[in-house]
Amino acid sequence: MRVRMRTVVAMTGALALSLVAGCAQGGAAGSGAHTVTYWLWDANQLPAYQACAKGFEKANPGLKVKITQMGWDDYWTKLTASFIAGTQPDVFTDHIQKFGQFADLKVLEPLDDLGIDESAYQSGLAANWKGQDGHRYGAPKDWDTVALFYNQKMAKAAGLTAQDLNGLSWNPKDGGTFEKAVAHLTVDVNGRRGDEAGFDKDHVKVYGLATGGAGDGDGQTQWSTFAASAGWTYTDKKRWGTEYRYDDKTFQSVIKWYFGLAKKGYLAPLTDYNAGANPANAQVAAGKAAAAFDGAWMISTYYAFKGIKVGTAVTPAGPTGKRATMMNGLADSVTRSARNKEGAKKWVRYLASDECQKTVGAYGIVFPATPDGTNAAIAAYKKKGIDVTAFTKPVADHEDFTTFSYPITDYAADVFALMHPAMQDVYGNGKSVSSLDETNDQINLILSQ
Repeated sequence: MRVRMRTVVAMTGALALSLVAGCAQGGAAGSGAHTVTYWLWDANQLPAYQACAKGFEKANPGLKVKITQMGWDDYWTKLTASFIAGTQPDVFTDHIQKFGQFADLKVLEPLDDLGIDESAYQSGLAANWKGQDGHRYGAPKDWDTVALFYNQKMAKAAGLTAQDLNGLSWNPKDGGTFEKAVAHLTVDVNGRRGDEAGFDKDHVKVYGLATGGAGDGDGQTQWSTFAASAGWTYTDKKRWGTEYRYDDKTFQSVIKWYFGLAKKGYLAPLTDYNAGANPANAQVAAGKAAAAFDGAWMISTYYAFKGIKVGTAVTPAGPTGKRATMMNGLADSVTRSARNKEGAKKWVRYLASDECQKTVGAYGIVFPATPDGTNAAIAAYKKKGIDVTAFTKPVADHEDFTTFSYPITDYAADVFALMHPAMQDVYGNGKSVSSLDETNDQINLILSQ
């Protein structure tokens, strides 16, 4: 499973890294003048990049690519440890919330000499990987958006068509047609729906909406679509903001309404969520929830459910009149102490090329960063009988949709450390949304240092 939520380096690990980063020498064990070592975390993508490696090796006689794949939970811990020990890979799959800290610690190699043409990729993807110093630290790899996955049988039983679900709207006062749909999809142990008299919110059999957790500081697959479609932005600037805005009244009204769905019994409670054992997709697969917001990287997972036919719908329109979704994009980065730096840069340039991205797209696992790579992925999904319009339309339709990035700032680990418990307190422990004022002050104090 390819997880993109909540990506932080442990604060103690980051401190240790800052102390020894300048001392680390060498590269990943087993690398050398004729080998480029490459790390990634997604097992589903491994075959696609093995195919790219073959193409690269054919085009670059004498160079070999050694790929190491590990699970998300281990990936960042081992990567941080490798920087400290001097055993880092030559190249690794990077996340937008990570590279700022890594660049600041000077463990990434600038990639300005690769000649990356930002216009060759989906809008905004390449620009996001420039640090505050103006240097590029990542070559665009792929992108994703968020949409609503739903159980078609449950939707039909509730009298909701695909057209209905793709035409929903919401507001923080009464939830709009979105809340009405979620309420009607909710069923208690006695068979009463959430909008019917006698509904028992304390004994729910099927929640209208699965929980993906509290969302920490980004809310990618939880509340971000609602906050953005209400006109809110994470920080004072699009990139490298210096102040977060979790104290904003619009944001807090969104969070109060969204987590309020759990109090009404429509959204699964926080206690139902476990990132490893019971994420949102597992709740839908088990028939415990009728729908879930999730990312494009999860398409193959949802459509592989046994006995459940799923559909997808675009995010609901908000008070701004637009539908919104986070558009995240991964990149490939080169480590500053790469043993085979020349080969590493050649490999990254190839990974960012249309040739490799069309190869990856043909596997129908992710949407590569180039338009041709994206089209190859759309065609591959279509061959599998999967309609991915709910994910691709927001990128093409700028009139009805708005896309936005993860917050790109310094001190991402510190933001997570503060927002993770703060959001859980609001969602699961009944704490007032106004408590986020203090958390926001703490975050901005750190950013001001």
